[in-house]
Amino acid sequence: MIVESTNVENTHQSPAFAKPLLQAGVVISWWSGGITSAVACRLALEKYDNVKLVYIETGSHHEDTLRFKKDCEKWYGCEIETIQNKKYDNVIDVVLSTRYVNGAGGARCTKELKKEVRFKYEKTIKIAHQIWGYEFEPKEVNRAIRTQEQYPDTNPLFPLIENKLTKKECAGIVTGAGIELPIMYKLGYNNNNCIGCVKGGAGYWNKIRVDFPKVFEAMAQAEREVNATCLKNENGKIFLDELKPNAGNPTEIVLPECCLFCQVEFAHIMDKRVNQIINGEVSIYEVGNTCL
Repeated sequence: MIVESTNVENTHQSPAFAKPLLQAGVVISWWSGGITSAVACRLALEKYDNVKLVYIETGSHHEDTLRFKKDCEKWYGCEIETIQNKKYDNVIDVVLSTRYVNGAGGARCTKELKKEVRFKYEKTIKIAHQIWGYEFEPKEVNRAIRTQEQYPDTNPLFPLIENKLTKKECAGIVTGAGIELPIMYKLGYNNNNCIGCVKGGAGYWNKIRVDFPKVFEAMAQAEREVNATCLKNENGKIFLDELKPNAGNPTEIVLPECCLFCQVEFAHIMDKRVNQIINGEVSIYEVGNTCL
């Protein structure tokens, strides 16, 4: 990953008309283990009162994520609360227990390990806003628009979009704070999500085969056990133990985005207002009608 040197104090400022309408209560900032959420949490702590940082443990992250979490806690000056669905150990446990991998309704592991955990947590405290680490680039801005439209009750805030910060700039901010980037980035993955994501393509899984052979073999065995697959084509299922080692392109984006709203509808359809936000003509909050 190319790292651009950036200080969090020198981030781009949003136009004066772009201020979100703030509600009373706790501001939840979701720390995912990635560099964009790490910077979003830092910005949230600097800008808002009564902020709680929360990490949802799935059991399938690289062990280096815990090192990164501790480093971020030192940077923030506060702890990141960890919550988890204790019913499952990890992604493969969900696959074996539910006998479901991925389909039109989304990945079952996301539902069980992330969404259900978030829904349960939201009932325990009065949440005014939720912070999301969508970066300042067209695809992510589009996801932010869809998130506002489909989950308005979360009163979402997007500090990276407000400050026009890209993932590369976030990497620069993290390293500038003296924090080593998560090892998954160094291995060539564009996110620090679960190892062995069921939404990954052929190139991704062939890279997992090389980097994490035990994870590849465990998922391949799980697929046979439940007779369901991560990969499919026009002819049907493609079992991992039949995947050709040269299939796919590992140099492309090798890991899909996976967040608490990974199944945001119409995220693949670019909203016409994205360019207006990128060009500074309107703010992300004006689009969502959540500004002053």
